[in-house]
Amino acid sequence: MKITVRVPATSANLGPGFDSLGLALDLWNEAEFIPTNDRKISLTIEGEGREKLPTGASNAIVDAALQVYNLAGKPYHGMQIHCLNRVPLSSGLGSSSAALLTGMLGANAILGEPFSREEILKLAIETEGHPDNVAPAMLGGLVASIIHERHVVSLRLMLTDHRTPIHITVVFPDFDFPTQQARLILPKQIELKDAIYNISRAVIVTEAFRLGDLDMLNEAMEDRLHQPYRIPLIPGAQAAIDAAKRAGAAAVALSGAGPSLIAFSSQADPAIGEAMKRAFEGAGLQARVFQLKMSDHGAEVHLR
Repeated sequence: MKITVRVPATSANLGPGFDSLGLALDLWNEAEFIPTNDRKISLTIEGEGREKLPTGASNAIVDAALQVYNLAGKPYHGMQIHCLNRVPLSSGLGSSSAALLTGMLGANAILGEPFSREEILKLAIETEGHPDNVAPAMLGGLVASIIHERHVVSLRLMLTDHRTPIHITVVFPDFDFPTQQARLILPKQIELKDAIYNISRAVIVTEAFRLGDLDMLNEAMEDRLHQPYRIPLIPGAQAAIDAAKRAGAAAVALSGAGPSLIAFSSQADPAIGEAMKRAFEGAGLQARVFQLKMSDHGAEVHLR
């Protein structure tokens, strides 16, 4: 038996939707699982992170898979895992959430699916600590999540069939900006006016995506809770945002906690990515450009 798991990249926050909004992107990590009987773990990596990621029990995919075995109360007999990674590490594109779901879904499939997708999603959110990347990676599309009485409610927001297409450019600068560090710099308290500012704009952002209304997105994708504290710490980020807008992007935001920036436009225009890349280079950073689309479906599991 061979099991293939595919999980998409994600972009969280989307400006004002701090820790609550997330979007699945058409950039996929894939992993093949083959169960064995030697009680050993064999993991190989191709693509992103090949030279950095561990291949033993400390690998995030392996750890997540073993977590499912333990919860299911099933003995572990061994497995071979081969990963094809396309989502860059530590980029703000949900690589850790993708790894988490990959391991859990792969192990769940090997065990005959003792847990539903909803249960796997709940387990992944509890492990990750926040839902804004995990939920869209599992569900696909645009997802809003809330915490209600200590459990998470995630809702995939339905987009109109006749909406105008929104094209996505992600630029990932070569800058180490760990999520933990990005959280530590945020204020512990905010002013009421800033909370209102974000709440109102987050609602409009979701409607803009639903309709494909870039003018509305341009007006709403501003934030006062996290971006003003994070963007100044990423060399060239503000210059790249300004350059993207001059090149035709309707709206630009940090992707997750960064350091990547995500830009939205009415057409797939390479000039937007190149303008952002030059701005980062002007600040001394190399950068990579990804031309992407929204993914209307989330994680997949295939058995052969």
